[in-house]
Amino acid sequence: MSHDLMVFDPSAPRYRAEFIAWYEQQTQWSEEHGYNDVQVCSAVLQAWYAEIIQTFPDMNGMSDEEFDESRATDYSLGTVMVYAAFAWSQAQTAHETVTRLAQKHGVGFFDVSATDGVIVFPGEDE
Repeated sequence: MSHDLMVFDPSAPRYRAEFIAWYEQQTQWSEEHGYNDVQVCSAVLQAWYAEIIQTFPDMNGMSDEEFDESRATDYSLGTVMVYAAFAWSQAQTAHETVTRLAQKHGVGFFDVSATDGVIVFPGEDE
């Protein structure tokens, strides 16, 4: 199991019902590219990703010697969102880090793993 969080471009729909429909469409993984290349992301998501991997490295780019099971994170990189699956042991730290960096970089945040996950848009507090 993982603790799943998502950050998204500020252009995402603002009303919960429309956002959830948009989220479900995004997680069909139907964009015409692989989901391991940060270059497909918007500039604000690229900046967020560059900083988050300093604390939670992308498991897709780690060698066996570098692999740290507690911090290694599985990222799916889309044009308008980044979906991240963190180790459960890192849930609290991941949540705090993701939300802090989302505010810093002006991207939204969605707590995918929560039953009624909070959606925070840039400029809003959780």
